[in-house]
Amino acid sequence: MATSDIPDFCDSRPDRHKPLPKLNLFTMFRLGLFQMGLGIMSLLTLGVLNRILIAELQVLPLIVAGAIAMHQFVSPTRIWFGQMSDAKKLLGYHRTGYVWIGAALFTSISFVALQAVWQLGSSLQTTGWSFVTYSWAVLLAIIFAIYGLALSASSTPFAALLVDVSDEDNRSQLIGVVWSMLMVGIVVGAIISSRLLTTDPSQTAAIGNIAQLKATVDPVFIIMPALVFGLCLLATIGVEKKYSRYSSRSTVVEREDQITLGRALKILTASRQTGLFFSFLLVLTLSLFVQDAVIEPYGGEVFGMSISETTKLNAYFGMGTLFGIALTGFLVLPRLGKQRTTKLGCIFAIFCVGLIILAGATASQSLLKSGLLFFGLASGVLTAGATSLMLDLTATETAGTFIGAWGLAQSMSRALATVIGGAVLNVGKGTFNVPVLAYGTVFALQALGFILAIALLGRVNIKEFQDNAKVAIATIVQGDLDS
Repeated sequence: MATSDIPDFCDSRPDRHKPLPKLNLFTMFRLGLFQMGLGIMSLLTLGVLNRILIAELQVLPLIVAGAIAMHQFVSPTRIWFGQMSDAKKLLGYHRTGYVWIGAALFTSISFVALQAVWQLGSSLQTTGWSFVTYSWAVLLAIIFAIYGLALSASSTPFAALLVDVSDEDNRSQLIGVVWSMLMVGIVVGAIISSRLLTTDPSQTAAIGNIAQLKATVDPVFIIMPALVFGLCLLATIGVEKKYSRYSSRSTVVEREDQITLGRALKILTASRQTGLFFSFLLVLTLSLFVQDAVIEPYGGEVFGMSISETTKLNAYFGMGTLFGIALTGFLVLPRLGKQRTTKLGCIFAIFCVGLIILAGATASQSLLKSGLLFFGLASGVLTAGATSLMLDLTATETAGTFIGAWGLAQSMSRALATVIGGAVLNVGKGTFNVPVLAYGTVFALQALGFILAIALLGRVNIKEFQDNAKVAIATIVQGDLDS
């Protein structure tokens, strides 16, 4: 929608009539810096901490997965944070205030989580799986839950901000740029972290020297989160004030009594398509990320890689995803459409999972890196296609609530993916004496998930959703939903 096409509501607010500038390419890349920061934080939590706990400190994979996954299991709060950003301003903004405070919290808490990791490892080495050790594991899970709350408070309003500042004719471009920057964050974080975490090649076995690990890793968890918070501020300062169309588009803005969480949820559930797309996102995201909890240990146990080398594996995945998003946004989506593009990504992902399994069977590091590069490409196709669908299945009036719901589906599935990946790996290790077979069971489950996602995708209907959402919003405005 062009700026001149924004509806002119007849009320006393001057911002209804104020012409708003179009989002330019520079600002799109600036917004992408926030996603870049999230990519770096994802690498630190799911990459570095996961690897240290499992491979170096020898903590059981299921316990590690359960603790880390807590930051995703609190994701139901995304709907609440999204609705809050729709209805209540914070620091004078509907979105930006939540983004800033949440980012300040999650970057700080990451360092606290690392200190709990050292305490858990020290207790495990000293007393084994004692009450104290289990207590540290529980505390680590609680810390990750708090981390997840802060992440939800920041990332959900940010995603809603993307809806607020974009129009129909530039939203797909914004998606391509912003989500590409997420992958840039993973690549940059992998490169910087691998340099900071460089270890002696002889230390490819479990090190277990906590003092040595602490001296190496602590600076990374000070420097990188500080960088992420700086990127968050740089990404968002002034953007909402200059570009947000929220007050111009919403017929219920400034009427907080009309946008309670309960009424927002009624809009959310007005169409059966919401449930279908929620289920699709759940299965798709689970399939994409079930390998997160095992890929670094896979590199360590099956291929004999060091911490630095397994961290670099994220760079191959990130580069593939970055290229996949760009290729899809400019070449594939305009030709195939959103649903066919997403289906193509699922099929390609199944092929890539096969390559990763084959790499383990042949102990080929080069094939593993190629498999991850291609899997990243498939992930890029899926990210661009599914995100475009997601924003089409978002009602402007309650954008934060809808973004919260889609974020809930993705976060819950990532949490389940982390736990399921660790649990299946535990079962695999108990069943098979050969590590590659144990890890292969995780990747086989991943392929089955993509097949189920294709089946669910075939039932998604955007037009049906949009028609039902419009009726529900009109009813809310008339005040009839409570009758």
